[in-house]
Amino acid sequence: MMKAVQISSPGSDFEVVHREIPQPKENEVLIKVEACGVCHGDAVVKEGRFPGLRYPRIPGHEVVGLIHRMGSASKHWKVGQRVGVGWHGGHCLQCPACRSGEFGACEDALTTGITTDGGYAEYMIARIEALAAIPEGLDPVEAAPLLCAGRTTFGALESSAARGGDLVAIHGLGGLGHLALQFAVKLGFETAVLSRGTEKEALARKMGAHHFIDTSTTNAAEELMNLGGAKVILCTAPNSKAISELVNGLCKDGQLIIVTYVNEPMQLSLADLMRCSRTISGWVGGAPEDALRFSAITGVRPMVEVFPLEQAALAYGKMMSGKVHFRAVLKIGGG
Repeated sequence: MMKAVQISSPGSDFEVVHREIPQPKENEVLIKVEACGVCHGDAVVKEGRFPGLRYPRIPGHEVVGLIHRMGSASKHWKVGQRVGVGWHGGHCLQCPACRSGEFGACEDALTTGITTDGGYAEYMIARIEALAAIPEGLDPVEAAPLLCAGRTTFGALESSAARGGDLVAIHGLGGLGHLALQFAVKLGFETAVLSRGTEKEALARKMGAHHFIDTSTTNAAEELMNLGGAKVILCTAPNSKAISELVNGLCKDGQLIIVTYVNEPMQLSLADLMRCSRTISGWVGGAPEDALRFSAITGVRPMVEVFPLEQAALAYGKMMSGKVHFRAVLKIGGG
């Protein structure tokens, strides 16, 4: 038997339960979980915000652990190997998107902790194609947030139009933003942090920010233009009004990239976009192993607050209310 935390129905409380340890089938592995990040995406299953959800469900999609058992032989993976599993839980390899190599757009994609049981448990099943190798030197607790928050922010910056020396602005210095700032600095960008108030200025500069703009006292877009205009503004703070006001801080051909979920609609002036050929896009992609390797080499690490599995509800509540110390992680075993 194993201990797990599940949600029995949309909106219900987290329950600590005991379940039978699942057995891996062909092309699956059984992972002995060491750590699992608590992410805003877990609200999808907690509140029932996904069509066709089945309950009870074990959440958690920032999972690090050791392969405990193989469902079928593999030349790439072995028992005892430390692996991670992120949001993407597997793909069919047969639909048009998969045949084009666009696995993230798979018509029958699995989502860890949403359509399959996730990492709020001592053990979990994962598809082989969803595994990411954890580099040596990365602690499981530090590696867990890199599988979602790290993957997303690093992928957005790496695939953007910005190149070394360009001005990149990070909007928000929270769970996503503090990782984005570190990645931006290590990628060689001139980096500005946009944050409400000056409470986080010292931390931002300690992490390498070249500029800090207090959005509560200044016009952030004007300040960015005084610096020459941002090639990329990476929005990690979920405030649609604040995001829309940043468009005029972009230089010619600048990109505003949104990596946070915003409930409210945005009001934009098309003239502001057309004037300098600016673009706005959302981003949820990125290869987890790219972010993991880059972090291991450059020293990028998340700032985390650690909780035992039994305190998953507390960790989730602090994360949702913005009171957690950047990223919440459940430390479950090993490591």
